[in-house]
Amino acid sequence: MLASELKNAITAGKQDEALTKLYGNLAEAQKPRYEKAIDKFIELYGDKDVAIISVPGRSEVIGNHTDHQRGEVMATSINLDIIAVVAPREDGVVKVLSDDYDIPAIDLADLSVHEAEKETSQALIRGVAARIQELGGKIGGFDGYMTSDVLQGSGLSSSAAFEVMIGNIFSDLYNDGKLDPVELAKIGQYAENVFFGKPCGLMDQSACSVGGLIHIDFADKENPVVERVDVDFSDFNTSLCITDVHASHADLTQDYADIPFELKEVDEFFGKDVLREVDENEFYFRLPELREAIGNDRALLRAMHVFEENKRVEKAVAALNNKDLEEFEKQILASGNSSYKYLQNIYSPADFKNQAVSLALFLSEKVLNGRGAHRVHGGGFAGTIQAFVPNDLVDAYCAEMDRTFGEGACHVLQIRPYGGYQIF
Repeated sequence: MLASELKNAITAGKQDEALTKLYGNLAEAQKPRYEKAIDKFIELYGDKDVAIISVPGRSEVIGNHTDHQRGEVMATSINLDIIAVVAPREDGVVKVLSDDYDIPAIDLADLSVHEAEKETSQALIRGVAARIQELGGKIGGFDGYMTSDVLQGSGLSSSAAFEVMIGNIFSDLYNDGKLDPVELAKIGQYAENVFFGKPCGLMDQSACSVGGLIHIDFADKENPVVERVDVDFSDFNTSLCITDVHASHADLTQDYADIPFELKEVDEFFGKDVLREVDENEFYFRLPELREAIGNDRALLRAMHVFEENKRVEKAVAALNNKDLEEFEKQILASGNSSYKYLQNIYSPADFKNQAVSLALFLSEKVLNGRGAHRVHGGGFAGTIQAFVPNDLVDAYCAEMDRTFGEGACHVLQIRPYGGYQIF
């Protein structure tokens, strides 16, 4: 359908069913966003036959920094998303404007790693294309306009959503939409690791790509086990709140990289690739020897966190399956406590005066006063915290977060049942 025709159909309410399927009672509020995106596409590229794809951000529910050690996590896709208006082109060039950022054109004839592109959007596009082609999938050029309400640098995985979006565009335009969501997640991880130059696990991409509340076991790197957790937090009269503390992720790459690097020191001591392969009993039995060998107590504490965090994930999943909110919240609190004391990803030691995440956690504890649960969210060091807030406290909780960190800092989110999705 031509872009102009699709816009008219949306305006006339003829696409309400499709929007409601994706956004529920927020569908009507999404219409102006879609209309504006289509107008921008036409302004940039002309009135062409288009597809519109949506990819959600994600919230890590529990399982902090376990995925890169082939551990277990629970995560969910959320109702903040990237939408892309796209049309194929025949010259093998990808041209994308992402909100106000004009991404340099990518010629798919060159799928090598470009050192000058590290930590850029074009590196992610080239990396996703390279991996799809390497795995036998089809790629091709396209024009695209993207707009996102996934908070940048907030721990809601705007970068993973972007990677999964690029994968979905190639899937829908050139592979009949048949590329597997878990495979697309792994392709996104590859692009971020190899082309973008940032170490990361697979949780973010999996949650964005698969959708819904999911439990992921990464024991088998090539075939992670993904299972849906069928629960509606509204049944518990509880809301998922994410607070953006407005602390930038800039210059924190080394802090993030130190976690897998230090855990690798432990892995290598035992001759293993990841901590999931290390026998926990042997770890504690040989702890004095290990401590002397690597000379890094923080690495040991981080390993202890991962061992326990995997157990907490399993307990949290079982609690939700049993509709036991109290036990679930107990595991969330324990996860946050462990992240603070042992994983130590609440603030950067190189910038110890800026502890916005610590401040947000204390205020959460004060407002919730023994109810609900709260913890650091995502990679840590900056970005966001997560809280499960009883509905009767949501207004007071958000008011305190907004008062301290700025108007609109606190977001009350919904769990989205779909991952990457071609809506039109």
